[in-house]
Amino acid sequence: MLQRALAEISVYQDSNVLVGFDKSDDAGVYRLDDQTAVVQTVDFFTPIVDDPFTYGQIAAANSLSDVYAMGGSPRFALSIVCFPKDKLEEEVLHEILRGGAEKMKEARVAVIGGHSVQDQEIKFGYCVTGLIDPRKIYSNSAARPGDVLLLTKPLGMGIIATGIKLQKTPPEVAQNAIEWMRKLNAPASDGMEKFHIHSVTDVTGFGLIGHAYEMAQGSDATLTFSAAKVPVIEGTEELAKQGMLPGGIESNRRYVGDSIVWSGVSSLRQLIMLDPQTSGGLLISLPEEEAGPLAAELEAAGFLGELIGRVSDFEETHIRVE
Repeated sequence: MLQRALAEISVYQDSNVLVGFDKSDDAGVYRLDDQTAVVQTVDFFTPIVDDPFTYGQIAAANSLSDVYAMGGSPRFALSIVCFPKDKLEEEVLHEILRGGAEKMKEARVAVIGGHSVQDQEIKFGYCVTGLIDPRKIYSNSAARPGDVLLLTKPLGMGIIATGIKLQKTPPEVAQNAIEWMRKLNAPASDGMEKFHIHSVTDVTGFGLIGHAYEMAQGSDATLTFSAAKVPVIEGTEELAKQGMLPGGIESNRRYVGDSIVWSGVSSLRQLIMLDPQTSGGLLISLPEEEAGPLAAELEAAGFLGELIGRVSDFEETHIRVE
């Protein structure tokens, strides 16, 4: 939607903008000098869990994720709050902010201010600013033919969150998803430093397929996935069969359009791969010979290192799923 809205708008061109909106990348990057650049992103959303403290934690982890995906180090943040003060007690807002503050403290990020508005619906998140070496930016548009694709968190968060809202998600399934959603991507980002990473994106609202499509399009490549190798949170398939499907699934299907070929993939697995994620994992494109060592680093840090696909020269379509 934003791409279409900006399509014919003229914006100021600055040679120090290293990453802007043109590539649909995870965050913007602005060069200060040859060794230092600023990386900035903003993200906020409505509650996906019932507990306000947990919601605050997840919102913070999600807001930080874009900076980690680019290879940056987040330094400070501004909070964004929409709150129906006439409907809910201030204690609810306090718990949301406390959850966010705890996660920001874990990330060693200073919250230096913010903005709040009265709204009919709760929304919460952060604008996060960090530092990055302009020579070491992980973009989402530099995947190379011959690379393999690793994923660091399982899918299913959108389906599970929909089930939570409708009181259909079993407690153990909800708790497993929550642990993944409030898990900072910082250790995964740090673990990539010693490897020759070509391209990275975090898997969030566009789902695995939507974000992979942006990577493939930006890299002028075809990404081929093995559906059976894509990790999924236990309990997701059962909830999907019950119809716990967020509207974002069909939005993501429309977003990718005819740039995908499904070959023998069940409709259930298609739904999961299109499922919008919150504070999802990183999709990493790197040389095949380095995949094993990186996977070991990721698993040692408590993440997954699942090899789920490959990159090849563009041929007919951007995404193939087998």
